[in-house]
Amino acid sequence: MTADALEDLIEAGTPWMIGGLVIFMFFIVSSIAKESKVGKEGTLWLLGVLCMGVLGYIAKVIIEIVLKQKL
Repeated sequence: MTADALEDLIEAGTPWMIGGLVIFMFFIVSSIAKESKVGKEGTLWLLGVLCMGVLGYIAKVIIEIVLKQKL
């Protein structure tokens, strides 16, 4: 496998792997919230923090696209 092909594979697969990781973390966070009995408000806070991280990743991807177009 050439370096260019490997780079293309990594670039195409990374969003899918991160999406799978986010879904996995959603189940982990909801399980922790359920076991620790934090209630609805605590669960919303935990999932809200996870969503903020996802939004941060999406913003990073958008910024990368914008910067690539300007170069």
